[in-house]
Amino acid sequence: MNKNYSLENLSEVASEVIASVENKILLFYGQMGVGKTTLIKEICKQLGVLDTISSPTFSLVNEYQTSKKDKVFHFDFYRITDEEEALDMGIEDYLYNNDWCLIEWPENIENLLPLDAVEIYLSILDKDKRNIQLK
Repeated sequence: MNKNYSLENLSEVASEVIASVENKILLFYGQMGVGKTTLIKEICKQLGVLDTISSPTFSLVNEYQTSKKDKVFHFDFYRITDEEEALDMGIEDYLYNNDWCLIEWPENIENLLPLDAVEIYLSILDKDKRNIQLK
């Protein structure tokens, strides 16, 4: 998937992401302000998360439950300075549990990530347009 999008078709993009991935571990790459959290919020909504979705910048992880009682974990590793911090929080338990794991700033824990995780690259095209690439 390689697509340009805006907020108007964010729902469509999130739906395409969910439909096109085989693995539930999604890694979101992109500069600050590119819209990683915005896209993750829409993905969570479409997965049936009923809770208020917010960025886990200070807590590192937010846990949500879907209407089908599935779990979704939203990570933000922006503030991680050492992979040991992620190990201390039990990242391996999250990653190998077959739950959805949506990870912002995965480059800060790259040695801990499963090789089959889905890489999602977001970039800014202009004030209102973004590009998404799945690898």
